[in-house]
Amino acid sequence: MKPKMIAILILTILLVVVVVQNSNVAEVHLLFWKISMSMIILIFFVALIGFALGYLAHHFLRGAKKE
Repeated sequence: MKPKMIAILILTILLVVVVVQNSNVAEVHLLFWKISMSMIILIFFVALIGFALGYLAHHFLRGAKKE
């Protein structure tokens, strides 16, 4: 297995462990709104946003290197 795949697998397992251990309800304050949601959903959304930002940053930086 490639080291990159091993790192992705380990990070995925760690994310699943953190999500399973944090299943209680959290209150999120976003500007003027208060949202109550399960921490599982919150962690999933934060991880998804982090993945999207990393993906976009990678492609913008790779595009900048080609020029």
